[in-house]
Amino acid sequence: MKSPRQIQIPKTTPYLIPGVHAVRAAMMERQIRIEELWIAEGKTSRKAADLVKIARERDIAVHIKRPSELSSLFPDIAHQGIAAIAGKFAYTNLNKIAEMSQGQNQAILIAADHITDEGNLGALIRTSAFFGANGLIIPKDRSAGVTPKVLKRSSGAGIFFPVTRVVNMGRALDLLDRKGFWIIGTASEATETIYEFDWNRDLVLVLGNEERGLSRSVRNRCHQEVSIPSLGNMASLNVAVAGGVCLSEIVRQRNRVKG
Repeated sequence: MKSPRQIQIPKTTPYLIPGVHAVRAAMMERQIRIEELWIAEGKTSRKAADLVKIARERDIAVHIKRPSELSSLFPDIAHQGIAAIAGKFAYTNLNKIAEMSQGQNQAILIAADHITDEGNLGALIRTSAFFGANGLIIPKDRSAGVTPKVLKRSSGAGIFFPVTRVVNMGRALDLLDRKGFWIIGTASEATETIYEFDWNRDLVLVLGNEERGLSRSVRNRCHQEVSIPSLGNMASLNVAVAGGVCLSEIVRQRNRVKG
Protein backbone atom coordinates (compact mmCIF):
# COMPACT_ATOMS: atom_id res chain seq x y z
CA MET A 1 0.00 0.00 0.00
CA LYS A 2 1.43 3.36 -0.99
CA SER A 3 1.75 6.10 1.60
CA PRO A 4 -0.25 9.32 0.99
CA ARG A 5 1.42 11.80 -1.33
CA GLN A 6 3.05 14.67 0.59
CA ILE A 7 1.28 18.01 0.14
CA GLN A 8 3.57 20.81 -0.92
CA ILE A 9 2.99 23.88 1.26
CA PRO A 10 4.39 27.20 0.02
CA LYS A 11 7.17 28.35 2.35
CA THR A 12 5.98 31.96 2.24
CA THR A 13 2.52 31.06 3.57
CA PRO A 14 3.02 28.40 6.25
CA TYR A 15 -0.19 28.83 8.19
CA LEU A 16 -2.88 26.18 7.85
CA ILE A 17 -6.51 26.78 8.84
CA PRO A 18 -8.73 23.68 9.12
CA GLY A 19 -12.50 23.41 9.33
CA VAL A 20 -15.52 24.95 7.61
CA HIS A 21 -16.26 27.74 10.11
CA ALA A 22 -12.65 28.84 10.60
CA VAL A 23 -11.94 28.91 6.85
CA ARG A 24 -15.15 30.78 6.07
CA ALA A 25 -14.43 33.36 8.77
CA ALA A 26 -10.91 33.84 7.44
CA MET A 27 -12.14 34.48 3.90
CA MET A 28 -14.97 36.78 4.97
CA GLU A 29 -13.07 38.86 7.53
CA ARG A 30 -9.98 39.26 5.33
CA GLN A 31 -7.72 39.93 8.31
CA ILE A 32 -5.52 37.02 7.30
CA ARG A 33 -4.43 36.68 3.68
CA ILE A 34 -5.80 33.42 2.24
CA GLU A 35 -3.70 31.96 -0.57
CA GLU A 36 -5.45 28.67 -1.30
CA LEU A 37 -8.65 26.82 -0.42
CA TRP A 38 -8.40 23.04 -0.18
CA ILE A 39 -11.46 20.82 -0.59
CA ALA A 40 -11.34 17.08 0.01
CA GLU A 41 -12.13 14.97 -3.03
CA GLY A 42 -15.82 14.00 -3.03
CA LYS A 43 -16.82 16.86 -0.72
CA THR A 44 -20.09 18.06 -2.28
CA SER A 45 -21.97 19.65 0.60
CA ARG A 46 -23.68 23.05 0.35
CA LYS A 47 -21.13 24.50 2.79
CA ALA A 48 -18.24 23.35 0.60
CA ALA A 49 -19.91 24.84 -2.48
CA ASP A 50 -20.43 28.11 -0.61
CA LEU A 51 -16.73 28.25 0.28
CA VAL A 52 -15.72 27.61 -3.32
CA LYS A 53 -18.02 30.44 -4.45
CA ILE A 54 -16.50 32.86 -1.90
CA ALA A 55 -12.98 31.81 -2.88
CA ARG A 56 -13.60 32.45 -6.58
CA GLU A 57 -15.15 35.84 -5.83
CA ARG A 58 -11.95 36.75 -3.97
CA ASP A 59 -9.55 35.23 -6.52
CA ILE A 60 -8.42 32.53 -4.09
CA ALA A 61 -7.09 29.40 -5.77
CA VAL A 62 -9.18 26.26 -5.13
CA HIS A 63 -7.51 22.83 -5.07
CA ILE A 64 -9.00 19.37 -4.67
CA LYS A 65 -7.05 17.13 -2.25
CA ARG A 66 -7.36 13.51 -1.28
CA PRO A 67 -8.92 13.09 2.22
CA SER A 68 -5.81 11.18 3.32
CA GLU A 69 -3.65 14.20 2.48
CA LEU A 70 -5.66 16.48 4.74
CA SER A 71 -5.74 13.89 7.51
CA SER A 72 -1.97 13.60 7.40
CA LEU A 73 -1.68 17.34 8.05
CA PHE A 74 -4.35 17.45 10.76
CA PRO A 75 -4.10 14.09 12.54
CA ASP A 76 -5.83 15.30 15.72
CA ILE A 77 -8.28 17.81 14.25
CA ALA A 78 -11.69 17.27 12.67
CA HIS A 79 -10.89 19.24 9.53
CA GLN A 80 -14.25 18.41 7.85
CA GLY A 81 -12.51 18.01 4.49
CA ILE A 82 -11.83 21.75 4.33
CA ALA A 83 -8.59 23.68 4.85
CA ALA A 84 -6.90 26.86 3.73
CA ILE A 85 -3.34 28.08 3.35
CA ALA A 86 -2.96 31.54 4.82
CA GLY A 87 -0.44 34.13 5.80
CA LYS A 88 0.89 33.59 9.31
CA PHE A 89 -1.33 34.70 12.19
CA ALA A 90 -0.42 38.18 13.40
CA TYR A 91 -0.64 38.99 17.09
CA THR A 92 -1.84 42.46 18.03
CA ASN A 93 0.31 44.91 20.02
CA LEU A 94 -0.72 45.26 23.69
CA ASN A 95 -0.84 49.06 23.56
CA LYS A 96 -3.03 48.90 20.46
CA ILE A 97 -5.50 46.54 22.16
CA ALA A 98 -5.64 48.82 25.21
CA GLU A 99 -6.21 51.93 23.11
CA MET A 100 -8.87 50.29 20.93
CA SER A 101 -10.75 48.90 23.92
CA GLN A 102 -10.72 52.12 25.95
CA GLY A 103 -12.11 53.98 22.98
CA GLN A 104 -15.40 52.19 23.64
CA ASN A 105 -17.81 52.47 26.61
CA GLN A 106 -16.27 50.07 29.12
CA ALA A 107 -13.38 47.83 28.18
CA ILE A 108 -13.10 44.11 28.88
CA LEU A 109 -9.76 42.44 28.28
CA ILE A 110 -9.12 38.78 29.08
CA ALA A 111 -5.73 37.67 30.39
CA ALA A 112 -5.03 33.92 30.24
CA ASP A 113 -2.36 33.15 32.82
CA HIS A 114 -0.46 30.24 31.20
CA ILE A 115 -3.34 28.23 29.76
CA THR A 116 -1.59 25.33 28.06
CA ASP A 117 -4.49 23.38 26.54
CA GLU A 118 -5.17 24.47 22.95
CA GLY A 119 -8.78 23.34 23.10
CA ASN A 120 -9.39 25.47 26.18
CA LEU A 121 -7.72 28.48 24.59
CA GLY A 122 -9.76 28.15 21.40
CA ALA A 123 -12.99 27.84 23.38
CA LEU A 124 -12.02 30.86 25.49
CA ILE A 125 -11.43 32.95 22.35
CA ARG A 126 -14.84 31.96 21.00
CA THR A 127 -16.54 32.72 24.32
CA SER A 128 -14.76 36.07 24.69
CA ALA A 129 -15.75 37.11 21.18
CA PHE A 130 -19.36 36.04 21.80
CA PHE A 131 -19.67 38.28 24.88
CA GLY A 132 -18.01 41.26 23.22
CA ALA A 133 -14.67 41.29 25.01
CA ASN A 134 -12.08 43.55 23.40
CA GLY A 135 -9.08 41.23 23.29
CA LEU A 136 -7.05 38.43 24.85
CA ILE A 137 -3.60 38.55 26.44
CA ILE A 138 -1.43 35.42 26.60
CA PRO A 139 2.20 34.92 27.68
CA LYS A 140 4.78 33.95 25.10
CA ASP A 141 6.25 31.06 27.11
CA ARG A 142 4.58 28.09 28.83
CA SER A 143 1.26 28.85 27.17
CA ALA A 144 -0.73 27.71 24.18
CA GLY A 145 -0.53 30.06 21.20
CA VAL A 146 -2.86 30.63 18.26
CA THR A 147 -2.43 27.44 16.23
CA PRO A 148 -4.60 25.70 13.61
CA LYS A 149 -6.17 23.64 16.42
CA VAL A 150 -7.00 26.81 18.37
CA LEU A 151 -8.53 28.42 15.28
CA LYS A 152 -10.63 25.30 14.66
CA ARG A 153 -11.81 25.20 18.29
CA SER A 154 -12.67 28.90 18.20
CA SER A 155 -15.00 28.28 15.21
CA GLY A 156 -13.28 31.08 13.33
CA ALA A 157 -13.38 33.69 16.12
CA GLY A 158 -9.59 33.53 16.34
CA ILE A 159 -9.38 35.04 12.86
CA PHE A 160 -10.76 38.43 13.89
CA PHE A 161 -10.53 38.52 17.70
CA PRO A 162 -7.46 40.53 18.82
CA VAL A 163 -4.86 38.42 20.64
CA THR A 164 -1.63 39.83 22.04
CA ARG A 165 1.30 37.72 23.20
CA VAL A 166 3.54 39.25 25.87
CA VAL A 167 6.96 38.31 27.22
CA ASN A 168 5.99 38.98 30.84
CA MET A 169 2.36 38.86 32.00
CA GLY A 170 3.13 40.75 35.21
CA ARG A 171 4.63 43.72 33.35
CA ALA A 172 1.72 43.68 30.89
CA LEU A 173 -0.74 43.96 33.78
CA ASP A 174 1.35 46.78 35.28
CA LEU A 175 1.04 48.69 32.01
CA LEU A 176 -2.73 48.18 31.90
CA ASP A 177 -2.97 49.23 35.55
CA ARG A 178 -1.27 52.53 34.67
CA LYS A 179 -3.75 52.99 31.84
CA GLY A 180 -6.62 52.80 34.32
CA PHE A 181 -7.72 49.17 34.03
CA TRP A 182 -8.84 47.24 37.11
CA ILE A 183 -7.06 43.87 37.28
CA ILE A 184 -9.59 41.28 38.47
CA GLY A 185 -8.43 37.73 39.13
CA THR A 186 -10.56 34.63 39.48
CA ALA A 187 -9.86 32.31 42.41
CA SER A 188 -12.07 29.67 43.99
CA GLU A 189 -11.08 30.78 47.50
CA ALA A 190 -11.99 34.45 46.99
CA THR A 191 -14.64 35.64 49.44
CA GLU A 192 -16.36 38.07 47.04
CA THR A 193 -18.34 36.41 44.26
CA ILE A 194 -18.72 37.55 40.66
CA TYR A 195 -22.34 38.44 41.50
CA GLU A 196 -21.35 40.83 44.31
CA PHE A 197 -18.53 42.62 42.52
CA ASP A 198 -19.27 45.82 40.55
CA TRP A 199 -18.05 45.20 37.00
CA ASN A 200 -18.86 48.68 35.68
CA ARG A 201 -15.31 49.85 34.94
CA ASP A 202 -12.50 49.24 32.45
CA LEU A 203 -11.13 45.87 33.49
CA VAL A 204 -8.86 42.93 32.81
CA LEU A 205 -10.38 39.59 33.75
CA VAL A 206 -7.53 37.22 34.62
CA LEU A 207 -8.12 33.47 34.31
CA GLY A 208 -5.58 31.03 35.70
CA ASN A 209 -3.89 27.86 34.54
CA GLU A 210 -6.09 24.75 34.28
CA GLU A 211 -4.40 23.05 37.26
CA ARG A 212 -2.50 25.67 39.27
CA GLY A 213 -4.77 28.69 38.94
CA LEU A 214 -3.25 32.18 39.07
CA SER A 215 0.51 32.49 39.39
CA ARG A 216 1.86 34.41 42.39
CA SER A 217 3.23 37.18 40.19
CA VAL A 218 -0.17 37.76 38.59
CA ARG A 219 -2.09 37.39 41.86
CA ASN A 220 0.05 40.11 43.47
CA ARG A 221 -1.07 42.52 40.76
CA CYS A 222 -4.80 41.94 41.10
CA HIS A 223 -6.86 44.75 42.58
CA GLN A 224 -9.54 42.22 43.47
CA GLU A 225 -10.13 38.48 43.35
CA VAL A 226 -13.56 37.01 42.77
CA SER A 227 -15.03 33.52 42.82
CA ILE A 228 -17.79 31.64 41.06
CA PRO A 229 -19.90 30.02 43.80
CA SER A 230 -20.39 26.28 43.38
CA LEU A 231 -23.86 24.88 44.09
CA GLY A 232 -22.99 21.27 43.30
CA ASN A 233 -20.31 18.69 44.01
CA MET A 234 -17.73 20.11 41.59
CA ALA A 235 -15.21 22.58 43.03
CA SER A 236 -14.05 24.11 39.75
CA LEU A 237 -14.93 24.76 36.11
CA ASN A 238 -13.14 24.41 32.80
CA VAL A 239 -11.31 27.71 32.20
CA ALA A 240 -13.33 28.58 29.10
CA VAL A 241 -16.60 27.84 30.90
CA ALA A 242 -15.45 29.91 33.91
CA GLY A 243 -14.63 32.77 31.57
CA GLY A 244 -18.08 32.52 30.02
CA VAL A 245 -19.81 32.59 33.41
CA CYS A 246 -17.85 35.70 34.43
CA LEU A 247 -18.43 37.46 31.11
CA SER A 248 -22.14 36.69 31.25
CA GLU A 249 -22.39 38.40 34.66
CA ILE A 250 -20.32 41.38 33.46
CA VAL A 251 -22.63 41.89 30.49
CA ARG A 252 -25.75 41.43 32.67
CA GLN A 253 -24.63 44.09 35.14
CA ARG A 254 -23.65 46.56 32.44
CA ASN A 255 -26.90 46.13 30.54
CA ARG A 256 -28.85 46.64 33.77
CA VAL A 257 -27.07 49.96 34.35
CA LYS A 258 -27.80 51.09 30.78
CA GLY A 259 -31.46 50.20 31.19
